[in-house]
Amino acid sequence: MDRYEQVIELAKRRGFLWNSFELYGGAAGFYDYGPLGCTLKRRIEQIWRELYVIHEGFMEIETPTVGIEDVFVASGHVGGFSDPLCECQECEEAFRADHLVDKIVEVADALSNEELDRLIEENDIGCPECGGKLGKAYEFNLMFKTNIGPGTGRQGYMRPETAQGMFINFQRLSRYYRDKLPFGATQIGKSYRNEISPRQGVIRLREFTQAEAEIFTHPKEKGHPNFERFAEVTLNLYSDEAQEKGAIEQMTVKEAVENNMIAHEFLAYHIALTNHFLQRVGIAADKLRFRQHQKDEMAHYAIDCWDAEILTDRFGWIEVVGIADRTDFDLKAHAKTSGTELEIHIEYDEPKMVEQFVVKPDMGKLGPLFKGKAKAVADALKELSEDELSKDEIKVIVNGEEFTVPSEIISYAQETVKVSGEKIVPHVIEPSYGIDRILYCTMEHAFDEEKVEAEGDEEEEERMVLRFRNEVAPVQVAILPLLTRNELIEPAKAIAQKLRERGLLVAYDDSRAIGRRYRRNDEIGTPYSITIDYDTLEDNSVTIRDRDTMKQVRASVEGIEDSIYDLVYGKLNLENAGVSI
Repeated sequence: MDRYEQVIELAKRRGFLWNSFELYGGAAGFYDYGPLGCTLKRRIEQIWRELYVIHEGFMEIETPTVGIEDVFVASGHVGGFSDPLCECQECEEAFRADHLVDKIVEVADALSNEELDRLIEENDIGCPECGGKLGKAYEFNLMFKTNIGPGTGRQGYMRPETAQGMFINFQRLSRYYRDKLPFGATQIGKSYRNEISPRQGVIRLREFTQAEAEIFTHPKEKGHPNFERFAEVTLNLYSDEAQEKGAIEQMTVKEAVENNMIAHEFLAYHIALTNHFLQRVGIAADKLRFRQHQKDEMAHYAIDCWDAEILTDRFGWIEVVGIADRTDFDLKAHAKTSGTELEIHIEYDEPKMVEQFVVKPDMGKLGPLFKGKAKAVADALKELSEDELSKDEIKVIVNGEEFTVPSEIISYAQETVKVSGEKIVPHVIEPSYGIDRILYCTMEHAFDEEKVEAEGDEEEEERMVLRFRNEVAPVQVAILPLLTRNELIEPAKAIAQKLRERGLLVAYDDSRAIGRRYRRNDEIGTPYSITIDYDTLEDNSVTIRDRDTMKQVRASVEGIEDSIYDLVYGKLNLENAGVSI
């Protein structure tokens, strides 16, 4: 088995991940989280919340996983959220066309359907299942459709990302933050993509968890107030230029901004924060890089975009986080579709005298002409240029309806006016995390096998261990009475209760030999085990065992909950927790 198979086999056997709907034969692209997997996932999410909600101050919101069609028309998902699909003309299996050529070109997802067809033909690529001839590539929309309400109802979609819920709440968020930029909102929740052929286990799911932050900034003020926090941190950067050379560059965050490799401080700060988070949950620094989107794959509205990529044994480098400056694209798109201004008023330190082009519709005449729509028509007129207003017939569109306005009821001129501020549409910095992929990579990077002496025996045996960081380990301490005797079980359960009251996640295990129980806890990544034996009854002490080194110390039961808590959170090391044995 390769490392992926070993990790997945362990994950299924020990209750981290299970195939969904297994009772009925399963379905590709869906996984269940078992007791340990669910806890590991929550620990990763909680660290993310600590960084973004507590430290950065971006409060969390929760929005529906079903969205109405208008939202996804505005965001561009209805018209353009698709992957290239090609089908086997013999067995009729469907495949992502770009995945069929990803060993031939480095950035296959930037190719057009015509380019994909050409590569498939030139390289004589057949159906991966039966070897048959593949049809032409075409676009397949990845959103799950649904109807809201009975019958045909209102068209809706399962959301393909959590971001749109934050964009459409912009007005309320700006009021919550008292219109002071920068501010941000976060959301952790389920998203859904009807993947064409998910054949990569937990790496490509049809239902998955995202953690996203939408940070609204002033378009002209992208220096970060806390930039110095990460300025000297070295990152593995795979820039657009570096990709042409095929070599990763190591550079400090400060150097990357000064060299114009990363567009500005605000984006660089959030790339560095991503780096900090991923290493904190256990991603190996030498298997983590940040790849810049190349010119032909960069979204037209983005100033700059970087993907955090993690090296895996089977799949190579996989994207787990996207960090982008999306400019004002999203807010303007929703403003246009909804007919609602999504702006923020910025007060100047001192009022300014400025030249402005001022349009003044005669509301006394506009009102009788357009009744309840008069204000909307007037607002649309104020957005027109002088050339547009000088025409004999002036036309405006309001909520998809065209109105013709007589030119004689509109006046306009350049005027010098005193202004105390301006309205702007903020730019958006978006770090978007794929939690499921991060969880798998955390498990793979923690996985280890080694030959060790059997504890209590002279022979060697294979030890499988997940070397999780203590704060993400789904079980933090195991309580192990040496034997299943009441005189040992009672003090063991009393110690377990003390540790639970201290806020630690405890497993109690009295099944089979003590060596076998140590191995079980090594496999699930439990950092510390406490063994209760007959010496405990004599001197009120227990054995604390370290997962990684297998070293053991003898420590007093008195204050054991504080000692273990400090061990788990790095305030104490094993040598200071007791007497070595």
